Amino acid sequence: MALTGRSALVAALGTLVAGLLLPGWTGLLAVQLPLALAMVYDLIRAAPVRTLQFTRSGDTSVRLGASAAVRLTLVNPSPRPLRATVRDAWPPSSWRPGTEVNASRRTLTVPPGERRRILTVLTPTRRGDRKAARVTVRSHGPLGLAARQGSHEVPWTVRVLPAFASRRHLPAKLARLRELDGRTSVLTRGEGTEFDSLREYIPGDDTRSIDWRATARQSTVAVRTWRPERDRRVVIVLDTGRTAAGRVGDVPRMDAAMDAALLLASLATRAGDRVSFLAHDRRIRAQVQGRSSKDVLPAMVEAMAPLEAALIESDADAMVSAVLGNARHRSLIVLLTGLDAAPVEEGLLPAFPLLMQRHSVIVASVADPRIEEMARARGTVDKVYEAAAAAQTKAERHRAADQLRRHGATVIEAPPADLPPALADAYLALKASGRL
Repeated sequence: MALTGRSALVAALGTLVAGLLLPGWTGLLAVQLPLALAMVYDLIRAAPVRTLQFTRSGDTSVRLGASAAVRLTLVNPSPRPLRATVRDAWPPSSWRPGTEVNASRRTLTVPPGERRRILTVLTPTRRGDRKAARVTVRSHGPLGLAARQGSHEVPWTVRVLPAFASRRHLPAKLARLRELDGRTSVLTRGEGTEFDSLREYIPGDDTRSIDWRATARQSTVAVRTWRPERDRRVVIVLDTGRTAAGRVGDVPRMDAAMDAALLLASLATRAGDRVSFLAHDRRIRAQVQGRSSKDVLPAMVEAMAPLEAALIESDADAMVSAVLGNARHRSLIVLLTGLDAAPVEEGLLPAFPLLMQRHSVIVASVADPRIEEMARARGTVDKVYEAAAAAQTKAERHRAADQLRRHGATVIEAPPADLPPALADAYLALKASGRL
């Protein structure tokens, strides 16, 4: 049994009146006994909670930042009307801060044998699976003095997928890809590795592209055009170790890396390449391979959704072994990891030559704009110390990047919003140069 605020108020007022008008225990009993009887009556007339029936329906997935609608249907099979306060509990990260209480509580009346539907709108603030905790019902009596309370487990899961904010860059990158592929009027000449077609010579064309045999058969000079190779292999590797756990502004490093991976996967599949995905720290956390071009992106999104960074140092040797087991043919390996000096110099660099033996490698890292701000800070002693620390951090990251470049890798470091288009541009540059 649960007492309501109304019953407490009535009891307090009754006690006060009894103390003023009637002396001793006689006055107190004269007020409290009827109140107790009214509460017992109210409790008896309240609809039972245990017999209530619940079902759920609605969205099972939503992109981070968007809203999901989950409907909770409540059936009252008892012969008494249900006057209830219902709380549909979800994890705190299922709501925007400060809106949880208002979004999860409802007051409703359900006549005997009828049903009511409660709409809960979730706006998750983190990736992963959000599972409904329980439904708690407080059933009030007709006088509002007492209530029955109980909870029901009504399972439901909403998977929160990566936001993929960089999708807005895809049309521009696809336009560049079409230029490389010769499908627009602006044909990129002399690039790629596969012969495409012949066309008439235009002043400024590379003379090495002239097809002399075709020219001899016609009255104009014929030039070969080329297009990037198709059906190449692209392996995207996401480091889920300690360095991925940090935040850059309001964005976790791993989420920014996922955004870049999704844009690259979208572009590469449109280019006709085969894309696979691997998430790894000391073991494989998620893997997508052998999917058709239309299935790769949905599979990657589903694989990324529950991933969380592990607060452990990544095992570079195990990661390289997993990559080599995945990429048995010549491939483009895209490694999304940090450029912290110690993990790169002690872990990645010793294993790097194995990757470079037969593969092209891009190392992409999320840069923190705050370091640039600190490096420019002056005016106080604390700011000077911050500037010195930032300068040292920048120097160490530049040294690690230079060491990777000396091994033949392409290294990209950019803030979260700039990393996806920068990685896509690096991929297109490899296509244009015939290295992929």
